[in-house]
Amino acid sequence: MERLKRRQDFVAAARADYAAMPGMVVQMRARGDDSPARVGFTATKKLGNAVMRNRVKRRLREIARLGLPDLARPGHDYVLIGRAPTAERAFPELEKDFTSALKRLHRKAHLPADKGTS
Repeated sequence: MERLKRRQDFVAAARADYAAMPGMVVQMRARGDDSPARVGFTATKKLGNAVMRNRVKRRLREIARLGLPDLARPGHDYVLIGRAPTAERAFPELEKDFTSALKRLHRKAHLPADKGTS
């Protein structure tokens, strides 16, 4: 799984769809190509000191390592954003948050833009 490292990739993902869950926020952006999915991680200073931010990012990386190979779509960027409960939330609950966020995002990506016009 490739990692997002450039700021412009994170900014582009921030303008795309997202799903907010109790343990994290997941952003998804379709790049429009067939290259492998990429993932990035964010933990802001609002979460606490560097020790706490690193703990949050470690947990998010492990969630992505376990879940993304099965659920990620080629040609998409995913950004996982840590929230305050991410550090203390039970790991199975974080996994459930992640899978349901991805399902929600993938389902939203296939909805037609305007159902009222013909």
